[in-house]
Amino acid sequence: MTAALRFSNLTLGYDRHPAVHHLDGTVQRGALVAVVGPNGAGKSTLFKGIVGVLKPLAGSIERDAIKTRDIAYLPQAADIDRSFPINVYDMVAMGLWRQAGLFGGVGAKARHKIEHALAAVGLTGFEHRAIAQLSGGQMQRVLFARLLLQDARLIVLDEPFTAIDSRTSADLLDLIGRWHKEERTVIAALHDLELVKAHFPEVLLLAREPVAWGNANEVLTADNLGRARRMCEAFDEHADACAHDTATA
Repeated sequence: MTAALRFSNLTLGYDRHPAVHHLDGTVQRGALVAVVGPNGAGKSTLFKGIVGVLKPLAGSIERDAIKTRDIAYLPQAADIDRSFPINVYDMVAMGLWRQAGLFGGVGAKARHKIEHALAAVGLTGFEHRAIAQLSGGQMQRVLFARLLLQDARLIVLDEPFTAIDSRTSADLLDLIGRWHKEERTVIAALHDLELVKAHFPEVLLLAREPVAWGNANEVLTADNLGRARRMCEAFDEHADACAHDTATA
């Protein structure tokens, strides 16, 4: 198999202070990978490195000749300004910027793609609603519709199921499963370990440095989760454990 991502002694951080370090490993093309770990484990930092927002302090990230502009990236909901005056249709249409350019017009073919993406996430009829008026689940559906239009080979999702309803989670998981069947590479930061075990065959357990990487059931053991928590607490005594504590795991 061909690697979509390869990390070589990777260190990422801010102002020369490492937040992720000593990461070595490979994400194969077409893989479906969950990244889990306590709060403060460096998951978002890793994703910012993958998409090119952060440059490595040391080591490297190889991207299988994928340009950073060709990666579909869903940041955490807290990073999105919901007060921006834009409606659902225009927000989704932004997924076509690579083809149309930032100021390109939307022709009949593009309109059909936008309508199809909205239908795929269950938002037909929401086209003219301002994003400020949407629920958390509806907003995530908008963002997934935009990802659909990007038609990317590598899709990076930072906590896509936080604070949304179970039906929306199930619908969006179906989309992720579809991307996986299309042999796109999907890497997602998640907190719900039961969801990870049910839907993600490969897991990276991160605690600023890798704790374990491999099959979900082999990685998500009580011993590994406890070790990850202790490692993060060594950096931050207020770091929370994953969705389940080691006793229930």
